[in-house]
Amino acid sequence: PDNLVAVGEPVSCIHPSRINTSRVRDDKTIDFEMNGREIYRNTLPYSCPGLGFEEKFSYKLSTNDLCSVDIITVLYSTGGGLSQGASCGLGKFQKMVKAHK
Repeated sequence: PDNLVAVGEPVSCIHPSRINTSRVRDDKTIDFEMNGREIYRNTLPYSCPGLGFEEKFSYKLSTNDLCSVDIITVLYSTGGGLSQGASCGLGKFQKMVKAHK
């Protein structure tokens, strides 16, 4: 694993303009790596079918931020591009830091 540990209280929203990359861990877990190398882990309240396998998703923002009330949609690679799979609600965003050995 990546030796990440949670720090502080979870937050409801992150700024999408600060997201550098996202890494899908499994059907319930997405790590958002921010500019400045901060990592926020989102643990979905329910498993999102296909997410861990496809590792691709889209989202629509209800505000200027990406929040725990927003929905992600799993994207499937098809011969002609991408098709939409399951839509799942996000959870809160937990700041993670690398654990010291």
